[in-house]
Amino acid sequence: MDYTIDTSCNNIDFYQVHEILHFYGLSDLNVKQQKQIFENSYAVVFLRKNDKVIGVGRAISDGICQAAIYNIAIRDEYRGKGLGKIVVDNLLSQVEGCNVILYTHPKHLGLYEHWGFSKVKTAYAIYCDPQHYREEGFID
Repeated sequence: MDYTIDTSCNNIDFYQVHEILHFYGLSDLNVKQQKQIFENSYAVVFLRKNDKVIGVGRAISDGICQAAIYNIAIRDEYRGKGLGKIVVDNLLSQVEGCNVILYTHPKHLGLYEHWGFSKVKTAYAIYCDPQHYREEGFID
């Protein structure tokens, strides 16, 4: 498959980013907010085929010892081709040397365990809409 990897937000169509994340239920934030979120992140990855964004991911980090990966998503018609792993591997290379937490939807946990991630036993969360996240299976 022919695609490019971009690690900056320059020339990215954030409507397409919003569209991919919304499709998977990973974010309901608007296009402007998605642009701001990715621009404020420590590391970003966009996979593009021509002008079409086909995959995204981002990480926040202190750049020294801690990082968290968010918003890993591949456009539905490109799933199953190893592109998600390319996004994650690229993000991991940008936060090399850091402990990394990967935040995802509960239905995708098995995928990341297969890639070497382990479930965390020492984390808590506060959500703005706990009922929604409870219904989605994020929290007990």
